[in-house]
Amino acid sequence: MTNNIHEECGVFGIYSAETRDVAKEAYYALYALQHRGQESAGIVVNDDGVFTVKKALGLVSDAFSPDDFEKLGKGNISVGHVRYATTGSDSMQNIQPIVVNHNKGRMALAHNGNLTNSYELREKLEESGAIFHSTTDSEVIAYIIVQQRLKYGSIEEAVSASMDIIKGAYSLVISSPSKLIAVRDPNGFRPLCYGKTEDGCFVFASESCALDAINAKLVRDLLPGEIAIVENGEIRFDASHCNTEKKSTCVFEYIYFARPDSVIDGKSVSLARQQAGRFLAMEHPVEADVVIGVPDSGLEAALGYSAQSSIPYSIGFTKNKYIGRTFISPEQSSREKGVNIKLNPIKDIVSGKRIVLVDDSIVRGTTSRRIVDLLWEAGAKEIHMRISAPAFIAPCYYGTDIDDANKLIANKHSVEEIARIIGVTSLGYLSMEHICLLTGEDTGFCTACFDGKYPVKPSSNAKKSRFEQKISERKKE
Repeated sequence: MTNNIHEECGVFGIYSAETRDVAKEAYYALYALQHRGQESAGIVVNDDGVFTVKKALGLVSDAFSPDDFEKLGKGNISVGHVRYATTGSDSMQNIQPIVVNHNKGRMALAHNGNLTNSYELREKLEESGAIFHSTTDSEVIAYIIVQQRLKYGSIEEAVSASMDIIKGAYSLVISSPSKLIAVRDPNGFRPLCYGKTEDGCFVFASESCALDAINAKLVRDLLPGEIAIVENGEIRFDASHCNTEKKSTCVFEYIYFARPDSVIDGKSVSLARQQAGRFLAMEHPVEADVVIGVPDSGLEAALGYSAQSSIPYSIGFTKNKYIGRTFISPEQSSREKGVNIKLNPIKDIVSGKRIVLVDDSIVRGTTSRRIVDLLWEAGAKEIHMRISAPAFIAPCYYGTDIDDANKLIANKHSVEEIARIIGVTSLGYLSMEHICLLTGEDTGFCTACFDGKYPVKPSSNAKKSRFEQKISERKKE
């Protein structure tokens, strides 16, 4: 784990009443969602029930070539996915979208989130004869939907019935031979929005920035528990699972995961981050000469801190734009070298200055320490670190890779001790009171990683690699 937690995945779907180059539009949208996952990418094109698939490890730019689009061809539905592995390893068999053949047709599924009961569901499915090809909980969802499809007359009825079985976080985009379906779990853990292009295509995506990339207009976010069905050029909604659970959108979508130009549930991500900075300045004022942010998600919060405190804001780091978030490897020596390559302080900005350094989180503290050291080496006089979120004290089971409380520095040390460990003059976290007000009102956030209060009960086996461990144990038998 690095200083920052890893994001989950990005999903996309497009429906056109007429055959068109939907693969290219999925490609551009996935580019816009690249920040949500850099381990793999995949696109499925549905041409009147004929599915064509291209999936590969790596970034979107590496996963697809011009020849791939020739092979994908044209169609009227496309589903796309970019992945960061929150359950299952980053191997080829785990790349999405998942394509399933069954006796009522084919299905392509892209999933963002994490189920809390996937281990137990997989056990039952395997006992009934199911054979799994991946180690993801997304394949569990696909199996459940197919099971229900054999019982019900339509794919949307099967999806609705499946929502009574699967628990946890899931934003889904699904293609049947003739329909495009989008689903947001009843808690609304992960974002999912829909929009329309000027020529009438329906589009679904994890974030509105993907709609902007293909010149689609945002209509609204799906409600928690809502199912959207596009068929025969029209859209309809199933709200039977809405208002069955308390809304629990991941607050870290606003703090870190989402792109700042995105709008989630009608609220600007950029403005929410700036508000976090303003709250920080109110809670943890300090005399200083300059406010700087750790690129990228600390920048807006630093702007907010500066605006509230009247301390000048400046760009304190140059970021190597050619290194993705997944560059830093888990080995200690590589991590430290990686920070040097990724970030470099601007000495004329920080030398001799009392600095307010704003970042979105501290996980282990190792990377934070190296960033702070860079500033000391550049001649900083004081470093007052401000974090635009409360301290992480509990694992997340809804789609991030924080699955071990022992790896969280705030679980073992007080704020004063963490300040000494990372080498700052002072340290301040955003309060729980203000984290719930980032968008102007308490609209329902999941803050379990900060307070240990889980909206959906976690599984007793919730490790990221739980299915790999299961396979490994069987091999030993």
